[in-house]
Amino acid sequence: MAENKNSDVAKLPFEKAIEELESIVKRLEEGKVPLEESVAIYERGEVLKRRCEELLAQAEARVNKLVLDASGKPTGTEPLDIN
Repeated sequence: MAENKNSDVAKLPFEKAIEELESIVKRLEEGKVPLEESVAIYERGEVLKRRCEELLAQAEARVNKLVLDASGKPTGTEPLDIN
């Protein structure tokens, strides 16, 4: 049931998802939200957190360096050394 109410989260870009998640955390920390609403926004926060983790994992997978063999053909990837 809560998943259906949060189905829009799957379409959110990282910036929007993290912004909304931060807003939820702030509201919960203030402690001025009624219990039932607190539970609902906490559940949405969990869905947003998973979305952010998913997007970060996708970004990490894209930030890889291609490994080439002696003939210049790709053989795999390794983490990009940004130092």
